[in-house]
Amino acid sequence: MQRRYITVDVFTDRAFGGNPLAVVLDAEGLSTAQMQAIATEFNYSETTFVLPPQDKANDAQVRIFTVRSEIPFAGHPNVGTAFVLASRAAKPPEELRFEEKAGLVPVKILSDGGRVVGAELTAPQPLQRTTEVNAAAAAACLSLSADDVTTDRHFPQVVSVGLPFLVVEIASREAVRRARPDAAAFARVLAEIGRDVVYFYTRDIPATEQPLDLQARMFHPGASGLSEDPATGSATAACAALLADIDPISDGELRLRIGQGVDMGRPSLLLTRVRKQGGAIVSVHVGGGCVKMLEGTMNLRGAES
Repeated sequence: MQRRYITVDVFTDRAFGGNPLAVVLDAEGLSTAQMQAIATEFNYSETTFVLPPQDKANDAQVRIFTVRSEIPFAGHPNVGTAFVLASRAAKPPEELRFEEKAGLVPVKILSDGGRVVGAELTAPQPLQRTTEVNAAAAAACLSLSADDVTTDRHFPQVVSVGLPFLVVEIASREAVRRARPDAAAFARVLAEIGRDVVYFYTRDIPATEQPLDLQARMFHPGASGLSEDPATGSATAACAALLADIDPISDGELRLRIGQGVDMGRPSLLLTRVRKQGGAIVSVHVGGGCVKMLEGTMNLRGAES
């Protein structure tokens, strides 16, 4: 049994930047256990599996796996999968519609001179703001002090537009740079709120990193302990939605250019748009560029189902 795959670097315009993604093109007939084994074999933050849609009005069913489990939605897997499918089409579509566990995810195709260069997703769920965490507890997860956390706009809070994250604003770029995940604090603080991921950002952008609005990082459980993600579209979208929600503007579109992955040597650029009407969020979008890296087949002969 063979399956085709393509890997891409997502939220970047150059090889070895952004967040790597493996896309398994012909996943029909694979069991959940086989998908999980393949995702673990690739050892990327996520691997996607493309299946026929349940509703023919849509383009594909997409299942997303980390090295540990299946998840209902994620950002860079949608952007990267749409880029791969559109790049392979005889005539690239303007948009693809993916069926996922979190709901229907429309993904706009980004082109330059007729060439597919990236994609932009629309979040499948409205903004949800739930548990707040005090500054000292959130800081402990990052090996920082409470003084490194700023709460003038929002307290550390769990937010989601399809996948939940604890979002924390940090006062300085220097503090973001020296942050390290603390396993004991993760186990203590995040277990209490039923989460296991921290996304943190700062508005303090040095001249050498302009033009950006935010610089961010994200810590999460990996295959062997806590790890860092170089570009997290779902968390970036949730953060952008949170910031738009607290912005006094009632109508219009708020755009942010957000950097991530710089401190781990995989610089990424995530572009967000949040539309508001009558003081309410209408839609949340995140997108960016992609670069194709590898293409091949995998041999699953003898693999357990």
